[in-house]
Amino acid sequence: MIERFEAMLAAGQDNALLRFSLGQALLKDGDAARAVEHLRAAVTHDPKYSAAWKLLGKALGEAGRSTEAIEVYARGIEVAEARGDIQAAKEMRVFQRRLEKQRAASDDTDDGGSGGDD
Repeated sequence: MIERFEAMLAAGQDNALLRFSLGQALLKDGDAARAVEHLRAAVTHDPKYSAAWKLLGKALGEAGRSTEAIEVYARGIEVAEARGDIQAAKEMRVFQRRLEKQRAASDDTDDGGSGGDD
């Protein structure tokens, strides 16, 4: 699947759906970092693509970039609500809160720790 999507992209086909599909396939394959690149392109092509915002947030979270993921979810929630896509907004809000809680818990455990990221 990934190879087919990449071939389509190399052939000059570049649109939000193709980038979303490629990002989704890469994420499913465990390559969150590459998925982020294509999902960012999907929301650049179509800034109102709420499913792409949601998947971009997930990919960023899986890539260990929780601060960016939280920001992307916030933008995705705005987009979804503006489109009336209430279910997507609700799901992104849940994912955003989970990341915020994880980050807060991580900050709490870092306070008395070794003093830095190695």
